[in-house]
Amino acid sequence: MNRRNFIATAAVAVAVHPIAPALAASTLPAVEVFKNPYCGCCEAWVAHLRAAGFPVEVTVVQDTAPVRKRYGISDKLSSCHTGVVSGYALEGHVPASDVKRLLAAKPIAAGLPVPGMPTGSPGMEAGGRKDPFDVLLVDKSGRTSVYASYNRS
Repeated sequence: MNRRNFIATAAVAVAVHPIAPALAASTLPAVEVFKNPYCGCCEAWVAHLRAAGFPVEVTVVQDTAPVRKRYGISDKLSSCHTGVVSGYALEGHVPASDVKRLLAAKPIAAGLPVPGMPTGSPGMEAGGRKDPFDVLLVDKSGRTSVYASYNRS
C-alpha cells in the first residue's frame, strides 16, 4: 500500500468511526426501562444497554410490580427495574449480550430476569467483586430455567 492509499483509507476510517455506533444502534430494537425515581443502579444498567447499542427510553414509576405482572414475571424474581424489548420482559441487571441472544433466538417466553441485585452484574459493579449470578428464562407458564451463568468457578 502506498502512502496516498494509506492516507485515503485512514481518512475514511476516521470519518466512518463516529457513524458506526449509530448504525449499530439503529439495528437493535428500543428497550423501555421502568424504574423508580430513587435508584442509581438502574441508570448504570441503562448505560450498559446503550453502550451495547440499544436505544433506551426510561419511564419513572413508583412501583415496577404492575409492569412485571403484565409481562409474566413473578414478584419472587423481582429486582429494582423492569425493561421491555420486543414483547419480552428484562427484570433486573440482565447483560446486554443475553438480551441480544434472546432477540436472535426468539423463544416463546416471558423474558429474562436476574433476581435481586447481584454485585458484579451490569450496573452493579463494585470494584473487582463479582458474585455469581444466573440469568433465568421464564416461559409463558412462569417456569424458569437457567439461560446463562456468570462468575461461577
